[in-house]
Amino acid sequence: MTAPLPHPTGLPYHRMGHCTGRHRWWRPALGTLLFLGACLVLNILLFALSYGVGAAAGLRELPDGGHDFGPVANTALDLTSIAIALPLILLAVWWPGQRSPGTLSSVDGRLRWRWLVRCLLAAVLPVAVLTVTAAFLPDSGADSGEFGAWVGWRSFLVSLVVLALLVPVQAAAEEYVFRGWLTQAVGAFVRSPWFAVLPQAVLFAAAHGWGTRWGFFGLLVFGLVAGWLTIRTGGLEAAVALHVLNNLLAFGVAAAVVDGLSSDETAADAPWQLALADMVTTLLYAALVLWLARRHQPQRLSSPAAGPVSSPAPVVP
Repeated sequence: MTAPLPHPTGLPYHRMGHCTGRHRWWRPALGTLLFLGACLVLNILLFALSYGVGAAAGLRELPDGGHDFGPVANTALDLTSIAIALPLILLAVWWPGQRSPGTLSSVDGRLRWRWLVRCLLAAVLPVAVLTVTAAFLPDSGADSGEFGAWVGWRSFLVSLVVLALLVPVQAAAEEYVFRGWLTQAVGAFVRSPWFAVLPQAVLFAAAHGWGTRWGFFGLLVFGLVAGWLTIRTGGLEAAVALHVLNNLLAFGVAAAVVDGLSSDETAADAPWQLALADMVTTLLYAALVLWLARRHQPQRLSSPAAGPVSSPAPVVP
């Protein structure tokens, strides 16, 4: 596989499709079609496998056609069906895209682990603020005692282990698909970062289903802010960090109560109070990341070429 070639002036994140000089108009379209087809096939195989195991074990059949393996196992299957997208989208970058999969992580051609850790630390405060705020919002159950029954430490710890293993991969998969592949696929044709960020944000919100108007708008804001931070910092680390902690919080709270993981509600179903609190904490996180970016200066453009390569002078005897 050809490594990324330095661009004469360096490329922003959304223009990384041009980093090797092999970009063609059909490569993003072909990569998207192959990715969607592979996702569909693998999810059908996963469903068939789980259905066969459930039928052989004589488990209760669910309305969607699957079998009830229990809240934790059902959640693990749902997370796995999304996590499958991560290796597939990297394969789409490598084969139809004809460039290094690392160019989807950042303009540096790799995932910048030190910057990722800094972003994770920056996300702790906004996520903690959101947790406390959500507990005191109307209809949260804090005042009326409507919280579900505690599942017990054994079940809760087992759930946390499963979630800790799968949620980071599931959240990263969504970021690599929406903030990564889609942003760069659109950015291959447009120079404006906002035209590259807007389509993925709309598709990200739509992929979570239509619940409430405020829930959809909250997801749209998340997609716009995460996409803007991706281009502003030159990589997916900031978006992945916030997405991972948000999802760990949501699934962790659900795992603490009986039948919490069995709920079909997503962020798209959020009431206006929770959606507004989520948007405020997302903007707070963006401010913290920008402050860190000014201090640590993560690479925003791909490395420029050192200069034009001149032809060697002929050797005269």
